[in-house]
Amino acid sequence: MTSVFVSSSRVLLTDGAFHRARLEIRDGHIRSVTVVGADEKVTTEHMIVPGFVDLQVNGIDDVDVWKAASDDDQQAWDRLGNLLLDQGVTSWCPTLVSAPLKRYRTAMDSIRRWKASSSFAPNILGIHLEGPFLGSAHGAHRSEYICDPDLSWLETNLDDVVLMTMGAESQQSSEACALAISLSTNVAIGHSRPTRKQFEDMVAHGASLVTHLFNAMSGLHHREPGLAAWALLEPKVCASIIADGVHVSSELVSLSFAAKSGGMVLVTDSVAWRSGAAGEIKMSVIDGVARLADGTLAGSTVTMPEAIKFCVRQADVPLPLVLQAATATPSRLLRQNDRGVIMSGCRADITALNDDLDVAAVWVSGQQVR
Repeated sequence: MTSVFVSSSRVLLTDGAFHRARLEIRDGHIRSVTVVGADEKVTTEHMIVPGFVDLQVNGIDDVDVWKAASDDDQQAWDRLGNLLLDQGVTSWCPTLVSAPLKRYRTAMDSIRRWKASSSFAPNILGIHLEGPFLGSAHGAHRSEYICDPDLSWLETNLDDVVLMTMGAESQQSSEACALAISLSTNVAIGHSRPTRKQFEDMVAHGASLVTHLFNAMSGLHHREPGLAAWALLEPKVCASIIADGVHVSSELVSLSFAAKSGGMVLVTDSVAWRSGAAGEIKMSVIDGVARLADGTLAGSTVTMPEAIKFCVRQADVPLPLVLQAATATPSRLLRQNDRGVIMSGCRADITALNDDLDVAAVWVSGQQVR
């Protein structure tokens, strides 16, 4: 196969800096990265960065992941893929929120089939189960569906589940965490108000992420540090964050990146705001924000480029650090070492950004799709 070359004066490389560089792309992968001389013409003036990786997508616009999966709706699935590509997202985790355990199998089997059949649509890394084994901070999740971990269910249902968010309060939480990890599922602590010991037990059993920092968890009280504080201080865990200016203030976004640097993960936690539902969670958009009838936040309407802009412009986080949180860190967290960075041997999943940080072009496995 003939090589394709993409070059720019601003290519984000693994040292976290932009360089004048040329990418040789062949057979869906980056074959080489070479220096472009000052007098050589580049193929684009846009910034070239790794394709974005979103670990928490409940839906977008009018397409709900739960409904699309339950109905095995290929048209809805294709629309989801196109909406993600518009955002520069090249890898993602369809996310299923809390529901009765008996309901998951049909939706999960549907997602598995889509994952196996994906070609140049955004690559499905695997399923993210956000519940139903959550803790006491259920947030927008329907409380009647939240339950203690069911170990027998976990043993038979975690194929292609790459991430599971669970609470830390249950007596079975640590055992469930260890079991999930033994089955190659990464565990995040979320929707939880644990004690320090419960948090430390989960980390000791392999939990590696805290889901949507500051939201649906105990926080930063000066005499009673909670899950948010421990997450920022514990080097063994990363922390995802919804950077839309509503879920978390710009000051705390700035503080989080300053405290945790390379351990931050940008997620959208986006929902099908126009459909008014995320699974069985009913919500509406009020002043641009998805909420339950009582005002509780219910996912977000933010896109990944908007989250990046917020971090840079409102929270004053350096652009390379923000981009790392949207690419390399989530990839590393899920041990997806073939993506999230621009280097020889990695998948040619690439996003081009203009000076306004809008998506200008997207390549998936070396094929330009935007």
